Amino acid sequence: MDREKIVSVVIVTFNAENTLQNCLDSIYQQDTDLIEIIVIDGASKDATVKILQQNNSRITFWKSESDSGIYDAMNKALPYISTKHVIFLGADDRLLPDFSKMLQTISDPNVIYYANVLYKGKPQSGMISPYYQAKLGIFHQSIIYPASIFKKYNYNLKYKIAADYALNMQLFKDADYTSEYKDYLIADYSDTGISGIVKDEPFERDKSKMILHNFGFKIWVRYLFRLLKSRFKFDDK
Repeated sequence: MDREKIVSVVIVTFNAENTLQNCLDSIYQQDTDLIEIIVIDGASKDATVKILQQNNSRITFWKSESDSGIYDAMNKALPYISTKHVIFLGADDRLLPDFSKMLQTISDPNVIYYANVLYKGKPQSGMISPYYQAKLGIFHQSIIYPASIFKKYNYNLKYKIAADYALNMQLFKDADYTSEYKDYLIADYSDTGISGIVKDEPFERDKSKMILHNFGFKIWVRYLFRLLKSRFKFDDK
């Protein structure tokens, strides 16, 4: 009998023929066989589907159909998660060997575990303070979520680029979950995707009130002061 899988790796793709195989190979190279792979493709027009077909025996579930964006695809993946933990990747991201090491240290189904990623070739981000999370967010490639979160929450499709940021804000306030930092370098995050190029204007309009609601008055005031300083071109120390 197969051993129970530990974690689901969800990959969302669209016209990803140049990067998808590298992403999949980085999962295959992990020092564990307790990973399930779920791929949701947005009806790619290039060779992405052919690559998925070629990897069919190693992918737990995949499908290709049109969607309304990254987070619609992530939401479509949620019903297929059969493990207690989940991490979300883009097709141009890669898992690093530390991912397997980190899996050996996670156990609590109510803890959101996060670690470090390579970003522009440098390790980021270390232990994150509540203010830093409110101000800048957390790389979603650094987070291993309890799968139970997604019985309670979906990604908000109002936010086309920053729905993961918005979800993490909600989770900060949710008393059912806590966060724990692990000092591992688990993923190589590519900044060539849309989130590295375009701002999510609806999210930016809502950000201040979400900080107040989820992080409280003190962090909200500090964030507003930071905005005021930026208008006068002072550095935020």
